[in-house]
Amino acid sequence: MAIHCSRTCLQYLIHLAHDNVDFRLPEIRALLSLRGKPFDPGENFKEKSPFWRLNGLSEEDVNSIMARTVCAKSAFELWGHGRTHIELRTSLLKYPTENMSPFLQKDSTYKINVYTFNKTLEFEDRIKKIDAMEYLSFEGRVNLRNPKHIFCLLEDYGTDPNDIPDEPLYIYFGRWIADGQRELIRSHSVKNRHFIGNTSMDAGLSFIMANHARVKAYDLVYDPFVGTGSLLVACSHFGAYVCGTDIDYNTIHGIGKASRKNQKWRGPDENIRANLRQYGSEKLYVDVLVSDASKPIWRDGVLFDTIITDPPYGIRESTRRTGSQKDSVKPSEDYVGDSHVPVSMAYHLSDIFTDLLNFSAHHLVIGGRLVYWLPIYRPEYCEEMVPLNACLRLVSNCEQTLSSHTSRRLITMEKIKEPEETDALAHLSDPHFSPYQGHNAFREKYFSGISKRTLTGKEETKMATNGGE
Repeated sequence: MAIHCSRTCLQYLIHLAHDNVDFRLPEIRALLSLRGKPFDPGENFKEKSPFWRLNGLSEEDVNSIMARTVCAKSAFELWGHGRTHIELRTSLLKYPTENMSPFLQKDSTYKINVYTFNKTLEFEDRIKKIDAMEYLSFEGRVNLRNPKHIFCLLEDYGTDPNDIPDEPLYIYFGRWIADGQRELIRSHSVKNRHFIGNTSMDAGLSFIMANHARVKAYDLVYDPFVGTGSLLVACSHFGAYVCGTDIDYNTIHGIGKASRKNQKWRGPDENIRANLRQYGSEKLYVDVLVSDASKPIWRDGVLFDTIITDPPYGIRESTRRTGSQKDSVKPSEDYVGDSHVPVSMAYHLSDIFTDLLNFSAHHLVIGGRLVYWLPIYRPEYCEEMVPLNACLRLVSNCEQTLSSHTSRRLITMEKIKEPEETDALAHLSDPHFSPYQGHNAFREKYFSGISKRTLTGKEETKMATNGGE
């Protein structure tokens, strides 16, 4: 049972979407930290549950979270909860009257919704559940279209769709406060975006990354592998100024072959700036430029509030940097500059992550965050594979499964100190700071897994044809 107190000590219920489950806790923690509040869950907290009870917050705090989150659906002021409807009734009747009364006045209007997780109820059953709550002293009028107050009865039937119990495992009742920003996933879908590429980041994940990074208004955000700018779109939505670089000249300038079906070439205004213009945030566009992430082009010192990126893995986009295996590469004698295409060479994944962390250590503000994707071959994964840097603290590490043998992990790090000369020695002496060379074989392992599955499928077909088991 919940312990209730005055309106200065309320408990809130967060109803979470049941996708990107691994990313939900870091997102809510990050958004709470923007308000200077800790994550204080209720008793018996279960991270995988679609319902979280949170303590120590104000309604303003909750509204602030819901104004940004794409992992949470709705938030409620929790009035009562229990394992059965009898326990729920007992809990509700113990809830302080002074907390309820402002929302139950005669001159107010209200409606009660019934939400069930992992089970669908008939309309008649929903009405019966609402009628059964007549013990609550609602004095206002019911208004289903435009009520002043909305209340919700939420029933949790577990997370296993193949084992749905007859009765709910847990029940909650509360006053609706706000919905999350799930609509952004649809409104910013890459399907409707002006400029896209083969590796444009999914809208939902882009906003999750921006929230993990704690991007806020007037921040300066940088993406060193900017591609078609999906992450810049998400960060600009929260009011940040955005910029980026990429080694691909055609992508930066929006020219060449199109990535859309039934379109051969990109149009004259297909570029990153046009994407921000599409969503009304062009004024926050600083610039993007063609640059090699392995080369120093920025002045020394702190420059960025956030660095957020999705480096190439060598699958759909190659991992290249300018340079050559030869001792010296010089442009021809008649080179005048504009027509010269630099020679490129392989840019190993271990070097990409080492350079990215070193760059972040030198150019992030203290407390600034680096958020990036790390591709993983799952059978070999261990935490030691995550790159480290003496100036950066690991905040979160979330997995998105890509296949039975591969995944990518969203790594969030926070700068805790400025680089010192002794850091280089520490990196040499401590094996934890040594680059994990196994990342360099990710491409081969990725396609090796596909080949094995294809071969297995052919063998099964052959066995079935020959009558094998």
